[in-house]
Amino acid sequence: MFKLMTSTLIPRIVLFRKEVVVLWKAFFAPETPIYLKVATAFVAFYLVNPFDIVPDFIPMLGWVDDIVLVPLMVSWIVSRLPIKVRADHRDRNDRTINGRARRL
Repeated sequence: MFKLMTSTLIPRIVLFRKEVVVLWKAFFAPETPIYLKVATAFVAFYLVNPFDIVPDFIPMLGWVDDIVLVPLMVSWIVSRLPIKVRADHRDRNDRTINGRARRL
């Protein structure tokens, strides 16, 4: 059980971190549509807002909605980003150009 959970949970956490970085950079990109910027602001507001779908004072259930809904919303927004915005993020973070290592 633990091995199955860690084999699926760790890659999802890494993917979520990458999606958050893409979303952060896309928020400031002029090519990103305004409705996706509003959705990004809503996700951030939902995360810090004390009023949730399931209140946080209910043991464990209050956190589950944050743990499940926020990554789902982030993934949905990233999947709707224009290809140019996602490609720009990928190009800036790539350490290789034309198969050769970049010297820093």
